[in-house]
Order: sequence, then C-alpha cells, then structure tokens
Amino acid sequence: MSRRNTSPYELFLRTARAHRPRMAFSGEFAEWQPATRDAVLATLGDSPAPVDPDPELIAELEYDGIVEQRWLIDVEDGLSAYAYVLRPAAATERRPGILCWAGHDGDGKNTIMAGDEYGRRMAAAGFVTFAIDWMGRGDLDDNSKPNHRALAGSRDWCNLYYLHATMLGSTPLGMNLAHGRVLTDFVATLPYVDPHRLGVMGVSGGGTLALWSALADERLRAIEIICYSDLFADFGYRDLNYCGLQITPGLFGLVDVPDLQGLLAPRPLLVDIGLNDDCFRIESAMACHRQVRSIYEAAGASDALFLDLHPGGHGWQPGQSEQFFTDHLAR
Repeated sequence: MSRRNTSPYELFLRTARAHRPRMAFSGEFAEWQPATRDAVLATLGDSPAPVDPDPELIAELEYDGIVEQRWLIDVEDGLSAYAYVLRPAAATERRPGILCWAGHDGDGKNTIMAGDEYGRRMAAAGFVTFAIDWMGRGDLDDNSKPNHRALAGSRDWCNLYYLHATMLGSTPLGMNLAHGRVLTDFVATLPYVDPHRLGVMGVSGGGTLALWSALADERLRAIEIICYSDLFADFGYRDLNYCGLQITPGLFGLVDVPDLQGLLAPRPLLVDIGLNDDCFRIESAMACHRQVRSIYEAAGASDALFLDLHPGGHGWQPGQSEQFFTDHLAR
C-alpha cells in the first residue's frame, strides 16, 4: 500500500516550504516598493475611522528623574484605551518621541514601561516614550480588570478577535495600528514632544506592530524591530509560533517577513536578534536578515540597516537602541 499523507499540518508545511510569494523582492527596488507596499497595506482591510481621542489625564507623578503620565483616550468609536507617556523630568525643550509596543505578554505595556525595559530606559535616555496595549493584552485583555470577561478559556483572544474582525472585513492588526496612530497623533500635540522626530520600537508581537506601524505611518522616521525576524514557513507553519495579531488575509501570498522589513527602506532600521531566542530560531532569523540586507542594498540604503545580534534570548537588550535613536532622531 502506498504511503499517503493524512496530516493537514504536513500538507500546510510542505505547501509553505515550496511557496514563493508573488510580490517577493526580485531586484528592482524603485518599482517594487510602492506597488508592494500598497498591496500589503490593502490586506489590513477596513480600518476604524479616526476619532477625537478626548484625552483624560488620570495620573501624573515624577520618580527617578522621569515624569510618568497615565491617560485615557478614545482609540475608535466604541473603544477607549489607557496610554502611558513618559518623559525626562529635566527636559526643557521638545524631545523626540518613540512609540513603544509590548510583546505577547499578558501584562502588555506595563511590562515595557517599567523597571529596566525599553519604554522606561529610553525615557531615561532623553526621549518621550508612549504606549497603549493592543487588543487582548494589558488593559485591553477581556480576561482581566476592569473587563472581567473570561469567556475564551484556553483560547487566545488574538485568534478570536481575528475571526471576529475578518468576518466584518477588518483585521486586529489593522485595528491596533489605527489605535496606535490615534495615540501618536495625540502625543504629537503635547508641548514637550517634537512631532517631526518620531520613531517606533517593539519586541516579538510588538515587533510586528512596530514594523507595520512604520509601513502605515511615514512620520515614524526610525524603527527598531526586536526579536521579530524569521520566515513564515519556519516560525509560522513549522513552529506554530504566530497568532491572529500578526497576520492578514493573503499576506503570505504576497510577501514574506524579509519583504515586509525591506519595504521600510531607506528609513533607518535596527534589527535585534537573540542568539538564544527560543521563539524565532537563529538560523531562520539570520536567513531573514540576509534577505533584508539585500533589499536595503538594492535601495542604496545599506548604511541605514543595523543589526544587534546579542547573546540573549527572546527579549530586548539595551545594546544599540539609545545610540540608534539618538543618531536618527537628532534633528
């Protein structure tokens, strides 16, 4: 009897490994970038209409040389979010701002805007940092305070929201990007922020959002993608290491992750890869980065691409971040 495959997992894995996205970079950057960027952004579906954030300052305090504000803002019709804005207490002039996205951690922005993580460390370095949660994490986690809707059981809200949104012609990724843009619009009006010097950074799922935020908003002049370098066939289809936050319908039919990062050229891009990352394995992470470098070279922007290959695991290391954003948001 012939051996036949009865595993849908194996079917998808073999298909992904043989797949060539139809808009993958092939050498002509000037023609490729605008058409591919438009096609990629179209996969986000319908975006929420812009809203007045109607900001409400909940609390402000100063400690350890940093002023921390907590705001409540509207991010779309029918949804509000708590935002953190941190700035150096000694600042007397407008400072560059950095939108900070958290990773796939239940505590969301609280993880990155406190302690020794990048939201607080970059504020201590002289930047204004700001963050909200993406849907399913932190204050926008339906399992947690103040929502108390533990309906999902063991299922990931990211995937449930993906089902909800795509049924309506949208995506959670597109919705989260729209929320981040409302926050950026609001922060750009604050008297201590220079609206012409804005950047974005994020780790893991937040790296996905940092990448896409920059694709969708060219005000974000410098980008740091932390531990989100890989290939869809490997981290997605082989390792099942993705969720409804990170994808859009038909995306892999168009491009792979290196193409998405390459679309950011010629803007400055810092990519962080952990040698011992257990989410995005080093061999496929580096294969991704080599392809990104070839795209930046084709764009004539090889000097705008930076790699921080560190000995750590799946997370941010201080490394090059401060110098990178200082250099590229200096004026």
